[in-house]
Amino acid sequence: MSDSLADLSCRAFSEQLFSRAPVPGGGGAAALIGSLASALGAMAANLTIGKKKFLPFEEDHRRIIAEADRLRLRLLALMDEDAAAFEPLSRVYSLDKSTPGYAEQLETATLNACRAPFEMMECCCRLITILEELRGKCSVLLLSDVGCAALAARCALESAALNVFVNTRMLPDSTEAKNLSTRAQAMLEEHLPRAQAVSDSVMNHLRSPK
Repeated sequence: MSDSLADLSCRAFSEQLFSRAPVPGGGGAAALIGSLASALGAMAANLTIGKKKFLPFEEDHRRIIAEADRLRLRLLALMDEDAAAFEPLSRVYSLDKSTPGYAEQLETATLNACRAPFEMMECCCRLITILEELRGKCSVLLLSDVGCAALAARCALESAALNVFVNTRMLPDSTEAKNLSTRAQAMLEEHLPRAQAVSDSVMNHLRSPK
């Protein structure tokens, strides 16, 4: 039987998240939400393929589907990578601060714990770019799915960022931690408004008179 979080049923994942188990936590939830956003975007492209009005975009749709699927699978894998990074960090937290090498161990474990959520952010940014393109290349019947995917991608991006910042703040003197924080903030500032713009565009279209 697989030990991967991605292989749990929706019910089992929810129950494990609900429990006192330390993982999955916010990072795993962010990755799952991102993977669902990717799947939803791919679905909208899949269901548009073959429609006469959108035949000129078929190659674009196939490219979007392939990229969204890559992101979906990578985000699922990051659920496990995020969980795996928690145990070494938890072990360091249990040490007395006077333990020889404590500062170095803390920095290594904390930076490692940043890596999965930081990559989740990168995946979400790429997905938002894809959804911007798809917004103009899919059936109106599927626009609500693109809007939902954009909102989910926005949520996953911001959620993953919280899991970066909760770790980098523990290393105020680390150049690498500061660099990760700066890059994460830049991703938020660029891509949160872009995701919201996709959703707002869909909402405005669907709420306007026919």
